[in-house]
Amino acid sequence: MLRIVFGDTQNAIYHPPTYFDNTYLDEWITDPRTIEMVKDVDQSEVISARAIDSPFLGSISVKELSGGVKTLILMLFDDSGKIFNASACGDNCAKWIVQIASEKDLTINLHHIMDFSTCNGFSAYIVNTGRYVGSFIEYLDEAFRIEER
Repeated sequence: MLRIVFGDTQNAIYHPPTYFDNTYLDEWITDPRTIEMVKDVDQSEVISARAIDSPFLGSISVKELSGGVKTLILMLFDDSGKIFNASACGDNCAKWIVQIASEKDLTINLHHIMDFSTCNGFSAYIVNTGRYVGSFIEYLDEAFRIEER
């Protein structure tokens, strides 16, 4: 289940990439789901738990992955109860957020209206309004309702 909180909230990690750099575990990087996310979002290949092959940067460390991939990895593996700021992600991460939320309860924080329009089966609970949305259009309606307050 995906839960979305718009705006500031307690227990949120505002800059997930920094948190990731100081908390990730090697086994997170070599997990098949991470390998697929890195390939899709960063167009890069995981070589090992400590090395990534980027077509743009050459051989890089895990700490040089994009903020979006780092945030997705945290959403997938960190079970501390922290809420991660998904505004650190680009819209190319939206499908991954929906997929992760289909596997486990996931609460994210947004400071912008993320584009979930291409995500099959998108639904979410909007914490700010206490309403469930079952489509991208309903999500937009709720997000704009919050913006108007």
